[in-house]
Amino acid sequence: MKIESVSPILSVNDLAESIDFYRDVLGFDLAWSWGTPPEIAAVCRDNVEITLTQRTGTKPAGAAQVYLGVSGGIDDYYAALVRAGVTMVVAIGDRPYGMRDFRMADPSGNELSIGQAIAGEREA
Repeated sequence: MKIESVSPILSVNDLAESIDFYRDVLGFDLAWSWGTPPEIAAVCRDNVEITLTQRTGTKPAGAAQVYLGVSGGIDDYYAALVRAGVTMVVAIGDRPYGMRDFRMADPSGNELSIGQAIAGEREA
């Protein structure tokens, strides 16, 4: 398995305003958004993707989130982590946004999502 990318996840107070800022001010493109109304979206520029998530209530509680994009071997890696007793926050599964992924927590509560593109979904 090879780690190919890292995509920071940033919580924001106003998702629509943040999308406008990244797109109109920083020159990013809106890659996707999820929910009605959107509660999470990603902006891309060159080889960089930043995920923006709507902050609600007291979230985030202080821990960071990181999304690691991988190629091949995600099911075997997930199984090995489960066997090792890693705390899983979200079980592995195919997601409507074109990724097969899962989320785990490190000992400090930071969350790491590991994702692999579903064949034909994100390839371009």
